[in-house]
Order: sequence, then C-alpha cells, then structure tokens
Amino acid sequence: MLGGKLFDSNDTKGGFTVDKAIELQNKAKERPEVKSTVVESQNTVTEKKKIPPSNNSARGGRKKKGGVLRYPYQALTANTDYLQIDIVEYKSVKQSSGSLISNPSSGNRRLTSAAAVGGTRPRGLSRSALVNMGSILLPVPNAVQDGNSVDVGHSKMNSLQASAAEGIRKAMDAPGGDPDKTYMNNMTDAVSGFKDALTGGVGGGDKAADLLKKQLTTAALGTFGGNITMEQLMARENGEIFNPNMELLFNGPTLRGFKFSWKMMPRNQKEAEQCKLIILAFKQNMAPKTKASPGQGGSWFLKTPNVFELRYMTGSSEHPFLHKFKQCFLTDMAVNYTGEASHMTYADGTPVSMQMDLSFKELEPIYDVDYEDVEGVGY
Repeated sequence: MLGGKLFDSNDTKGGFTVDKAIELQNKAKERPEVKSTVVESQNTVTEKKKIPPSNNSARGGRKKKGGVLRYPYQALTANTDYLQIDIVEYKSVKQSSGSLISNPSSGNRRLTSAAAVGGTRPRGLSRSALVNMGSILLPVPNAVQDGNSVDVGHSKMNSLQASAAEGIRKAMDAPGGDPDKTYMNNMTDAVSGFKDALTGGVGGGDKAADLLKKQLTTAALGTFGGNITMEQLMARENGEIFNPNMELLFNGPTLRGFKFSWKMMPRNQKEAEQCKLIILAFKQNMAPKTKASPGQGGSWFLKTPNVFELRYMTGSSEHPFLHKFKQCFLTDMAVNYTGEASHMTYADGTPVSMQMDLSFKELEPIYDVDYEDVEGVGY
C-alpha cells in the first residue's frame, strides 16, 4: 500500500461515513448495543444500494445500458485528439442486407457508422458498466499506424499443361448447329492442335516419344514406392525442365488487425472509477453471449459478442487526416495491474499504474468502393 491516500476517508456512502463506521466497530467490541447499531447502519446502506431488476431482465431480454466513459478524466477541447470506441450489437450479413451473399458494391457493408461524439465534458460520465452500447474515449495511442494488404501467391502452369487445357476448352465449345457434329469437329481440331503444339514445343517427334517414356517410367516407379516426377527425371537425364510460366496471382483480400496500448495512472477517485469501468466494459462486451435476442436460439447456443466501432476524433468531429476503421471484433485483451513492475495500490486497492493492451480485427476486407468520397487518407 502507498503512504498517500487517493480517497478521502470522510467521503460519505449513503450517509454513513467511513470514520464513523470504524469508531462504531471499535466500540462494539466493548458494548453489544453498539454492535447492533453498526449492523443496523450497514443494513441500511445495503438497502439503499438495492436496484430492482429492469423490465428487460424480467422479460428475459438482453439489457442495454449506454453512457460515456473516458480516461483521462479532464474535459476535451475543440482541438483535443482522441480515439472514440463505440459498443454496437453484432449484426450478421443476413441481418444487415437481407441476404447471405455479401455484395461489396451494393453499399451494404459493415462500416463504422456516423455516430455522435461521446461526452467531451468531465461531468455526465457513466458511473456504471456499459452493456451492449455506449462510448469509451481514450487518448490517441503512441503508435498510430495502419497497413493494407492482399493475399497473392505464385502459380505454375507449364507449356504442356497449358496446351492440354487449351485443347480441352476448345473441345467443349459448341457454338451452334448440330451439337454432336460440332463437338466431334471440336474434338478432332483439339487433338490435332495439341499434337502440333506438343511436337513444336518439345522439338520433334522423337522428343515427344521420349517424354512419353519418362512419364510411363515415373508411373511404374510409383508402384514400387518411388516418388519421382517426370520433370525430376528430365533434369537428371537431360539437364532440363519445362518452363513453369510462373506468375503471381491474386488469391483474395485480407482482414486488417490493430493493436493498441494505454498506460492508465488514475490521479483521483473519479478517474480511478472510470479506469475500472473502462476495463470492465471491454471485458464484458467482448465476451460471448448466452442470452438470446429475438430470432436466436435457446440455451444450447452461444451468441456473437458485441462489435466495436473505432474512430479518431478532434473535438466533436472526426479527425481530418488519420485513417478510418470498419466494424471490429475485440479479439484479445490484456491488462497488467502492475504497470511499474511492482504491486502498488492506493488506500482503496486501486492500482497506481495499469497497462491495457487491446487487439481489434475488422469484420470485412477493404474494397475499392470504400475509398469513394472518403476524406483524409481513407481506410
């Protein structure tokens, strides 16, 4: 415990001061009637804390409790840069667009919505956990960066394979007329074309025959457990291989991930309360859900956690330069309650220094249409 105190011992709690409680507890050891007074006073405080269940809870629905949490506690000005993280209930592609097929060009993409800025003044901040909605305001991290990438990979198709593929496609074409006659003509043309391409590509009929022998040889070796290809045999015998016609091809988009880290060092009671609620809000809203929403299954199923919408802000407006985000899952969270590599707390148990690390991952890839009419550097 630190020598200094973060909280005033005379702070009241339902009209029952901390100092008064200590005094009564000491007297209770000598006088039984005082002990009764202590118990009665504590019960009174407990009764004041009781909150009746909400109507949503009584109906078996899922609660929603919004608000704004912020660290640090001081007010934000019109020139203050910060990161706003909004909590939003997850909606599937089917729920968002009415179809299981996600069409990026249709505009039914799960972008970050144009939600209003959270409270920029120190008063009016939430004093309870955020459930299924709400905003968390945090300083801009020390490392602000983004990265875009696509999935590409090299592909090989040697001339023999390419000629065979071309011949097969040509044989399957039936432009019109008598289908049987057309297919037969196409098959004849395809075989003839492949023969000419093979003879010209390998350098004569003898070479073609030699390749056929090598192919039969490797197939025969396979029956005896040999694992050798025709190209390996060609390289060993003739010092040559087929031209692989290697090319880098597009395989698909990728999903972006973001990592953030904050050190939180509460300086007063209100700031300590905000730190505690911020950590609780992230933990609670990233957790899988067990209570069903309308249209979802019963107790045998787990429901998707909430998603988060991130945006860099300047005052009450979105930042004019920094990159933007699509809706994200919070995939990893780690909190180090000994931020200075030593366990130190204030009088009420609040850690002096905490390190919070968050990892987000976007729900959808970035497409070219996302840059249409976008401000700043885009996504």
